[in-house]
Amino acid sequence: MKSAALFTVAVLLSACAHAQSEGIFRGNDLKSITLEETVASVSPGSIVVIGENHGLAEHQSEQVSIMQALRNKGLKVAVGMEFFTYTEQDLLNQYRAGTLPEADFLKKIQWGSPSFDFYRKQAQFPNLEEGAMTWALNAPRTLTGKVSKQGLASLNDEEKSLLPPHFELGRDSYKKRFLESMGNHLPSPEAGERYFAAQSIWDDTMAWRATEYIAAHPDQVLVIVVGEFHVQYGGGLPARISVRSPQTPLLTFSQINTSGLTDEEIQGEMDPTGEYGSRANYLWLAPAQGPGL
Repeated sequence: MKSAALFTVAVLLSACAHAQSEGIFRGNDLKSITLEETVASVSPGSIVVIGENHGLAEHQSEQVSIMQALRNKGLKVAVGMEFFTYTEQDLLNQYRAGTLPEADFLKKIQWGSPSFDFYRKQAQFPNLEEGAMTWALNAPRTLTGKVSKQGLASLNDEEKSLLPPHFELGRDSYKKRFLESMGNHLPSPEAGERYFAAQSIWDDTMAWRATEYIAAHPDQVLVIVVGEFHVQYGGGLPARISVRSPQTPLLTFSQINTSGLTDEEIQGEMDPTGEYGSRANYLWLAPAQGPGL
């Protein structure tokens, strides 16, 4: 009876949320909540992970709002981004210091799409005078590209040295969701194993870099901007952060584009599942327009 009552409450709350298709909601019970309330418990030494659809101006605005809310609490805010490869941290440092023009920086790191206009504010948010940094998180594309095509066994010693220390594949529930998301795009089961290994390198490298940063800067908060699938249901990046640094406080946001969705579809995006649990600690809904990768 108690379980049924909780389910009924969740449905009623979600119906209210869906009718407006925008706002911030708690992931476990879908209760409406303010931005200030979401960050109220964040303290120095924490990691905040924001999952986005790439290339949406609304999502950029929400991310900066989260960062500003943390700063308004008096916190020093560093920003980690999946779009930057950790082997190019020196170039990122030069860009932030103003010694490497933006056009040259983007050329050197081979920035593709979407436009950097969607990420400039986030990349420039950390206050260098406070000691906060913009932190490159991702593995080299050459590494994940080779693994996706040839598998982990194909890596030579030099390539293996680029893997995060004590690298591990993602957990089984995350693998299941990943393979389901690939659907008919998988040419074979073997290809699925390779693709998931590459995905795991992506997640575990970002987790390694994030926990390395916060361990060296316990007086700061690290906000991570990353593709939404890496955040959903805690199975990707959040899980690897928790394994690598169980003591680090962790908060997750899932940004959901409600544009063109029916109430039922929004409910499906928001509702916790029996198998995977809540999508994130907080869900930020908004109708958005753009490439949305």
